[in-house]
Amino acid sequence: MSTPPVLTTVQDGVGTITLNRPEARNALSMDMRPALAAAIAQMRDDAQVHTVILTGAGGAFCSGGDISSMQDPSRTGLTFRNGMRQLHQWFPDLVNLEKPVIAAVDGPAFGAGLSLALAADFVLATRRAKFCAVFGRIGLVPDLGAMHLLPRIVGHQKAKELVFTARTVDAAEAQQLGIVYDIVEDAAALTEAAQTLAQRFGQASTAAIGMAKTIMNQSFESDALTIAELESYAQSMCRGSAYHLDAVQRFKAKEPLRFDWDKLK
Repeated sequence: MSTPPVLTTVQDGVGTITLNRPEARNALSMDMRPALAAAIAQMRDDAQVHTVILTGAGGAFCSGGDISSMQDPSRTGLTFRNGMRQLHQWFPDLVNLEKPVIAAVDGPAFGAGLSLALAADFVLATRRAKFCAVFGRIGLVPDLGAMHLLPRIVGHQKAKELVFTARTVDAAEAQQLGIVYDIVEDAAALTEAAQTLAQRFGQASTAAIGMAKTIMNQSFESDALTIAELESYAQSMCRGSAYHLDAVQRFKAKEPLRFDWDKLK
């Protein structure tokens, strides 16, 4: 039996998706793509999952697309286009997953791997993590949402520089650019840090976080009035939730709230 290209686990409310082609530095192969789509759908639909960790096996996050498949002479321009369109059928599900998503990056996050990291809400990285919009080195343009996400995170001018030069960015610079949330020493510390951060959301309102995320993900494309209307809708939904009503009762009774980030430190 062949090794699954993507592994999933769920434990204590934390779902983990592991890209599992360490021999190819977790390059995004053709069979990995539907497996990753299915894993994202699994985490989306599992009501027990409050936070998702996306990581890679064997000391790499994702080295990008599988270049060996790019050399197939039978694949035409239309074939490649259809393949890209299939990617964009599931990638928005990751970007807009209404749960906190943590990318735990060890080693390279290149090309499509960079896009996968950018899709997360928080990126944790080891000191040997590397980020690169590598496409320009082989005469391609960034894909898998990179040209949408990268300028929103690092700014327009810096995004152009990273794309035009296709240079490698280490973890420290990636943190300065706003790509990386925190840096840890090694793979063992990365696993622990990702689990610790994920568990801190365990008592939060997944619904409230999810709706806030969905609205903020539209904030660059929407005007203030549209965002205000979305806020009004989301707030009315949250106000009637059991979570909010419980929080109000706890506040009135001077009892600890279920979720208090400052007290979780």
